[in-house]
Amino acid sequence: MENNKISMSIAVILAIAGVSACNAPQEQSSDANASSVLTVVPADFEADINGDSVKLYTLTNGTAIAAISNYGARVISLHVPDKNGNLVDVVLGYKDLAAYRQPGEGFYGAVVGRYGNRIAKGQFELEGQQYQLELNDGPNTLHGGTNGFFGKVWEVQHVTDSSLALQYVSPDGDAGYPGKLEATVKYTLTSDNGLDITYRATTDKATVVNLTNHAYFNLSGEGDSTILDHLLTIRADGYTPVDETLIPTGEIAQVENTPFDFRQPTAIGARIDTADAQLLLGKGYDHNFVLKKDAGLQLVATVESPKTGIVMDILTEEPGLQFYSGNFMDNVQHAKGGKTYNYRSAFCLETQHFPDAPNQPEFPSTILDPGSEYKTRTVYRFR
Repeated sequence: MENNKISMSIAVILAIAGVSACNAPQEQSSDANASSVLTVVPADFEADINGDSVKLYTLTNGTAIAAISNYGARVISLHVPDKNGNLVDVVLGYKDLAAYRQPGEGFYGAVVGRYGNRIAKGQFELEGQQYQLELNDGPNTLHGGTNGFFGKVWEVQHVTDSSLALQYVSPDGDAGYPGKLEATVKYTLTSDNGLDITYRATTDKATVVNLTNHAYFNLSGEGDSTILDHLLTIRADGYTPVDETLIPTGEIAQVENTPFDFRQPTAIGARIDTADAQLLLGKGYDHNFVLKKDAGLQLVATVESPKTGIVMDILTEEPGLQFYSGNFMDNVQHAKGGKTYNYRSAFCLETQHFPDAPNQPEFPSTILDPGSEYKTRTVYRFR
């Protein structure tokens, strides 16, 4: 019965979109990608920005549906089946492209880079040269600065019913970073309801790279009031404590007997408001977890909504996972469906190398040299 409900849901969406599940072309045009009408209107994401075309692309595997914009390589919506077979949009986002272009939009759904997370004072030294980046987070650089990848129009390289490959070429000196960097990201909806994200990059000069996706999730559905009831598991024995500007101190602290111990399924809200010094600094969770994992793609975290029964597994090749509990969300306007997003109504779990690694040699290196390829993969899998 559940499989029948899922199939019926997909059929309704594709019928609305004017796309046949049997006759959908292998090479899609953006005009055909309209199945995201449940939450957004594709025409509201079409624009010409400095001569570059922005459109919305819809992927489906026959069960799940993802809508992705080439503006910031953003995940705009992601519909997955709940315990009753009904499709639920589990990714927060804005109603149109204009809202994503507003100042301080929060990186919703974007690929952030060149360096995801924070770099202290926006400075690092590489091969004897000091580099100064754009400051956009108090005294620090966050997610690539004011001119990061989240605000770029990515070129569409390849698109099929279930996958989309995008490229952005970042020139030498872009946002203060050295080297011409050619970056690609490929999204694929897999047969087991995974949103598979593969990142690649090459450079002509030594640089630092740390790419990740900044999706905001609520497995009870975008617009639901809270994520504090979600059960979270993170396979990590340690995390990196931060200073008052949320830069890692360099220590790797053990999670045991702290509010950061998610090695067993625990409600996000169970200990979030305890008088822990680290939680006070981040106004909740905004910390990098040191993953307990072997080489290759490994299961590192699981989240479950008690309302919808949706379970999300996170598999990654990365050594770190930034857990952010929506502590700075406040009356977010222009959301999908005319909704407003409020305090702790979403969480982020960003697979990554550690924050401020260019300044902390004990952390895994984020240096990319000419002749080498940056390549990493993360899967958000739903069941």
